[in-house]
Amino acid sequence: MVTTKVEKSTEAKEYVLKMTKEHDVKFIRLWFTDVLGMLKSFAITVGELEGALEDGMGFDGSSIRGFARIEESDMVALPDPDTFQLLPWRPKEKAVARMFCDILMPGGEPFKGDPRYVLKRNLQRAAEMGYTFYVGPELEYFYFRDSKGTQTLDEGGYFDLTPMDMASDLRRETVLALEEMGICVEYSHHEVAASQHEIDMRYTDALTMADNVMTYRLVVKQIALKHGVYATFMPKPIFGINGSGMHVHQSLFEGDRNTFFDKNDEYHLSETAKRYIAGLLKHAPEITSITNQWVNSYKRMIPGYEAPVYLSWARRNRSDLIRVPEYRPGRENSTRIELRSPDPACNPYFAFSVMLAAGLEGIEKGYQVPDPIEENVYEMTEEERKKRGIDTLPDSLWEAIQLTEKSELMRRTLGDHVFDSFIKNKRIEWDEYRTQITEYELKRYLPVL
Repeated sequence: MVTTKVEKSTEAKEYVLKMTKEHDVKFIRLWFTDVLGMLKSFAITVGELEGALEDGMGFDGSSIRGFARIEESDMVALPDPDTFQLLPWRPKEKAVARMFCDILMPGGEPFKGDPRYVLKRNLQRAAEMGYTFYVGPELEYFYFRDSKGTQTLDEGGYFDLTPMDMASDLRRETVLALEEMGICVEYSHHEVAASQHEIDMRYTDALTMADNVMTYRLVVKQIALKHGVYATFMPKPIFGINGSGMHVHQSLFEGDRNTFFDKNDEYHLSETAKRYIAGLLKHAPEITSITNQWVNSYKRMIPGYEAPVYLSWARRNRSDLIRVPEYRPGRENSTRIELRSPDPACNPYFAFSVMLAAGLEGIEKGYQVPDPIEENVYEMTEEERKKRGIDTLPDSLWEAIQLTEKSELMRRTLGDHVFDSFIKNKRIEWDEYRTQITEYELKRYLPVL
């Protein structure tokens, strides 16, 4: 007997109502994001829950960045019952839960400025081509003593084990909290820079993962705050050392079959995978303002600090923009590609959308992938890179915005509302940045000019 969508939805709602009774839930936080990927929330009491699950909860969208103008401000947050989870850092008595919401217009149609809707729409396009999009991001971050400076908690390096290390205890507690919220974790470890860390969530479908990324960032910060320290996903908080990236592993499945795998290919990559790579390489410059959306993002993306800036791909080489992890026999479904340029401060709903759109464009239009570059691209001369046709990513937010603004693919992927709002916000950020007088300028110029 086939279960219909309506029946599944009813079952999910009944499950939520049951869980609230069993766990003495008194408040439910309704979560959603604005255009820049900032988590927004308001709470309802358990007495409002049943009505919220059926009809949603109204709110004023005019105060949410990138949402609506004052004259069209009424909006509805409809909780997704599949995202119901208890917040483990809240008391067990009179517990608090959360659900992600889809944002609707008062008439019930999806709001085109909702980041979750943008990703759903792009995933639907992939589904119409027969694909399910899976992602596994690796988010790096720093622990500091507080939010006012960059005093580190440790001096460890990559994979270092430091006994009696406060940061490792923070990671452990964070992993336990994530798993309590139904988010599977594969690894956690110290990263390259002092006080830099990483917790890797197990790959899943892109919509679930975008929700998980938003949860992950909050949980990391919440556990840090509980212990009196500060966690940040700022891409480049400290001059002269590695910044924080969000390497995104991705693959397309048809049912249970990984369409990226081909046992007869030298790299074990199918033609679909190669065209997907070609799409990412071709469109990488125009998606960069989405995957690296802050002025500070471009302080990370300079040669010498493991952040890729050159448009190349290879199997082992971590200086390339796209890396193909080596195939292990018997693990065909783990065949994937890794995009290494995004940073952990992006809006994951948009970032996954534009990656997917670029890859699908390559598949649909039959892009041909260039030869892989197994040498260290950083060590090549500019002339060598030019001879081999290796271009670069934009080196500032302003350059990235201009490339995005000219992109028909990005307008189509994000939709007019989001596209225009995002560009407007980024232009404002750049204008504010370029008129600032920095400490560097004062130290360098004031004494001599």
